[in-house]
Amino acid sequence: MASKRDPYDRGNGLHGVPIYRIAAFALNNSSTNLYLFFMGYVAYYLNGFVGMATVMASSFSTVMRVWDGVTDPFIGYIVDKTDGKFGKNRPFIIIGHLILLVTSFIMFHVTHKLPEGPIRTVFFIFMSMLYYIGYTFQCVVTKSAQTCLTNDPKQRPLFSLFDAIYNSFIFTGLAIVVAKIVAKYDGNFISEGFFHDFWLFTAIAAFICMLIAVWAIWPKDQTKYFGTGKPVMVKFRDYFEVICHNRAIQMLVVNASTDKLGQQAKTSAVTAVMFGVVCGNFALYGGVNAYTLPFKIAFIVLGIGGLATRLGMKKAMVIGSVGGLITNTLLVLLWLFGNPTSLSLPGVAGFAGWNFFSLTLVLLTALTDGFQAISGNIVIPMTADCADYEVYRSGKYVPGLMGTLFSFVDKLISSLAPLLAGLVFAAVGFKDQLPTAASPYSDSLKYAGIFLMYGMIIFGLICNLISMKFYPLSKEMMASIQDEIRAIKEKAMKE
Repeated sequence: MASKRDPYDRGNGLHGVPIYRIAAFALNNSSTNLYLFFMGYVAYYLNGFVGMATVMASSFSTVMRVWDGVTDPFIGYIVDKTDGKFGKNRPFIIIGHLILLVTSFIMFHVTHKLPEGPIRTVFFIFMSMLYYIGYTFQCVVTKSAQTCLTNDPKQRPLFSLFDAIYNSFIFTGLAIVVAKIVAKYDGNFISEGFFHDFWLFTAIAAFICMLIAVWAIWPKDQTKYFGTGKPVMVKFRDYFEVICHNRAIQMLVVNASTDKLGQQAKTSAVTAVMFGVVCGNFALYGGVNAYTLPFKIAFIVLGIGGLATRLGMKKAMVIGSVGGLITNTLLVLLWLFGNPTSLSLPGVAGFAGWNFFSLTLVLLTALTDGFQAISGNIVIPMTADCADYEVYRSGKYVPGLMGTLFSFVDKLISSLAPLLAGLVFAAVGFKDQLPTAASPYSDSLKYAGIFLMYGMIIFGLICNLISMKFYPLSKEMMASIQDEIRAIKEKAMKE
């Protein structure tokens, strides 16, 4: 009797997956991004309930991100050593998410009920350390599972397509949600009600996304779909060997970490300054995102769905970075020489009709978000290419190592963003409290906001272009690598 054909086998060493499973698995990243957005407001909680000054509250996220990065290699090592009856990836999604759920609740519902003083600070730090362990558990799978999900070069970029679309809806939707929640509490971010409502929304949405992602990866979380087709002994010294000799991951780390530094510089305080202080209405922030969303989605579909699948991910990264560099520069000029107080949008209180600043800001923001969605989201499947390159280069399948090594350096550099924002705002007079939508206007505050909103991103995009100059994994190179991996697997099966 003939053996049952593997439905995912495409021949020539390639295996694919139904598109709906790629779309569903991308929700694992959405799940952690929901918590990432929520934690973007931690400085307000620390400022108002724990009693930290502006720079210290802003640097807290920096310290915790460093801790998050330090734990990455150890968790990646555990992932690479795991391959049981529940798979390599699924246990870490579930365990990590449950840690996130419990610790985030305790952090924002218990800390402020403790006696005032150092005990609150120590308690919050301890719970945060546990929180970031859970965050890393779930995040590492987003990268490591890419290699078993599909190695078809036409399918692998599609993860970025769905991920970018989801993130667009998440960050646009959450901006509107936050504006509505904070309005219930008279524009006050420092209130128990605000953090409870925001946490509850985040927890429910993230839990649903996690469950769907686990279901999506279930049939592919098997040894036969990744690596060399046999277990590989992994040792800690492999980390040093990889970072010294795998040029692909070296360049991708430079690319993503500087890019993330710019993205993370757009803290909640920065958006409050630009739209609440400079424009005079914080609700305009959610309005701009809502109006640009359809154009951004269309751009993502054309950019990732068209460019990455046809030209390869390296060329898509270059195109996205060049486009983002141009549009961010134009946005800087618009805020410097335009009239931000004239910003007016339908559906937002005080609409006075369209004008040059409003139309130009919406158009450039849509283009900028589209370009940055390409360059920012294509990184995750590129990490899977780097893992396959390591199999080709050294014969070792270490996706956990690759993903967490990438995250380790990425987080160390991007963790500087909240501290940088705190230092910039402290330099213009906000030493004890972060600026809010109700802060008085000043030119220095406007320039600080422009630098953090766009200037840091421009720096990251320049680094993208430099790193891609030395990134070796073109579309043609990846085709050769998959042929070599197929030969390695065939040899392993014969042995």
